[in-house]
Amino acid sequence: MTGDTAGRTGEGTVRLEPWADEDFALLQAVNAPELTEHLGGPESEERLVARQRRYVELGADPGRPGCMFRIEVLPEGRPAGAIGFWETSWEGEQVYETGWTILAGLQGRGVATAATRALIGKARAEGRFRSLFAFPSTDNGPSNAVCRKAGFILLGERDFEYPPGRPMRCNAWRLDLAPAGLTAEA
Repeated sequence: MTGDTAGRTGEGTVRLEPWADEDFALLQAVNAPELTEHLGGPESEERLVARQRRYVELGADPGRPGCMFRIEVLPEGRPAGAIGFWETSWEGEQVYETGWTILAGLQGRGVATAATRALIGKARAEGRFRSLFAFPSTDNGPSNAVCRKAGFILLGERDFEYPPGRPMRCNAWRLDLAPAGLTAEA
């Protein structure tokens, strides 16, 4: 998958670039306590190394649905965070799930919404699954706002475990990836 641009933000335009080995420093930066408070807190260095490997491998395997991306703010190409989509199961259906994180200094400027819209285009173009889900914590107002602005439909609250062993209450958001004009059977 190659880079892509999305709509304008308060910061400019964003581009998504497939996650690469060189992005480990960005992964460390988004592991800050204030950026992981809704996800159980920062991960250990060992877990970050494993996550880095999964992120790189996700985009490198063309047979595996999904990809992780570095979000860049244009025109300068400044790293802004991470976003991705991957295969998961929801109520017996194979679907995509998405998640994102934005560096603290760039939050509140439309970067996450622009990146999510660009990601929706990539997931839609991949064409493997009909639905994209997001599961932000119910108390994560900014991430829930991104879902709303990007066109997701709120299905309601659910109990979730993330990371494994840590219960949380989340909102289940769904976006239909079928191109306009296709029916639900597509």
